Amino acid sequence: MHSRTTFRTHRTRRAARAAAAVAAGALAFTLTACSGSDDDGTGGGDSSGSPTTNTVALPKLNGAHLEIAAVWTGTEQKNFKQVLAEFEKRTGAKVTFVPAQDPIINFLGSKIAGGQPPDVALLPQPGAIKQAVDKGWAKPLGPEAQAELAKNYSQGWQDIGKVDGKPYGVYYKAANKSLIWYNAKVFENAGVSEPTTWKDLLNTAQTVYDSGVTPFSVGGADGWTLTDWFENIYLSQAGPEKYDQLAQHKIKWTDPSVKQALTTLAEIFSKKDYIAGGPDGALQTEFPASVTQTFSGGDQPKAGMVFEGDFAQVNIGETKAKVGTDAKVFPFPAVGDSAPVVSGGDSAVILKDSKAAQALVTFLASPDAATIQAKLGGYLSPNKNVPESAYPNEVQRKIAKALIASGDDFRFDMSDQAPQAFGGTPGKGEWKDLQDFLKNPKDVAGTQAKLEKDAAAAYGNGS
Repeated sequence: MHSRTTFRTHRTRRAARAAAAVAAGALAFTLTACSGSDDDGTGGGDSSGSPTTNTVALPKLNGAHLEIAAVWTGTEQKNFKQVLAEFEKRTGAKVTFVPAQDPIINFLGSKIAGGQPPDVALLPQPGAIKQAVDKGWAKPLGPEAQAELAKNYSQGWQDIGKVDGKPYGVYYKAANKSLIWYNAKVFENAGVSEPTTWKDLLNTAQTVYDSGVTPFSVGGADGWTLTDWFENIYLSQAGPEKYDQLAQHKIKWTDPSVKQALTTLAEIFSKKDYIAGGPDGALQTEFPASVTQTFSGGDQPKAGMVFEGDFAQVNIGETKAKVGTDAKVFPFPAVGDSAPVVSGGDSAVILKDSKAAQALVTFLASPDAATIQAKLGGYLSPNKNVPESAYPNEVQRKIAKALIASGDDFRFDMSDQAPQAFGGTPGKGEWKDLQDFLKNPKDVAGTQAKLEKDAAAAYGNGS
């Protein structure tokens, strides 16, 4: 996945907040119990590549050739290719994975201009789906894919893949982005337990610092990690209604609620000794390294904690740390009334309509496809019919269970809902503005002004 995936819906406000609290509470209760795991979650489990049953009928497609594009790399790409191999086996079609670059809309634009669009693309933002529809690139889902969606997905996940009420996207991959991973040995040595409130988190950070370890690792070179920090604080502090308003730019980034959230975030960002390498070091640290440096170095890792989604397990797997014993996780602490529950996802969208393309997207909407990748670890599906037992460790099973249990009551990543020029482009918009904020967290008003200027330009609805 784009590694930037976070989910939130647009349901009734009180229900959403209540569900968020319940889901976060369930995570808090269950994840702390996960001291033992069956596997490290990064390539274990059943790697045979096939679920035990075929739940979806697929046509014979001998001689068909398909291309599917995504920004996935490394283990993520390798595991997804096992899913594609199963589709090939069942249908006789040949599928080529096309590595894409960020922002994927620009990548697809150049492919389409050259007359060579992939048949299917995995888009990491609802805003990108809308852009693909507005440009006339995306093709609606056929009846078979729609039937799989209706059978396997909550209404909220179906709705996020729609543009003007018509279904275009199948959310194949999700993320729970309201998690903080920690080095269990560091917490043990410092004598701290998992925090549940923002105040607790700050106290924990100070105690970890006093024990001789820098509290936080921040992958600031990737601006999306900073938007995720902001969004979790903002959702918990300002609440779901304001969150939705800001996501749609119905309130300005100069709103007092944004000032409050940035001021809260500065309680960590302004303490240079709390961040591995200080702000300058963080701005040169990409997300994968922010994870691996938290779980390398024995008793003296570069940091004790790293904030990000369940997908961090893929990167933890590149170290010797074992998920559930060496690497543990707790829900993002409550800043306001309740802990935030934030997610996102990668959606399969058809660019070249054909029987084969429709069949591939139908397969991706089935539990058959998701179960294959779930078994390989480092993956989370919003498909409610993927068995919990498919996930290779207890931590991952609990994260998946909380995701499905939230039903329609979730909030999707705010920057993923924004126009890509604001919320999804390296070196521009919100990503760049929050990188500048990490460098100078005292400039809350200036940061708000820059965010509002960039948002107004991208949304086209004035300032």
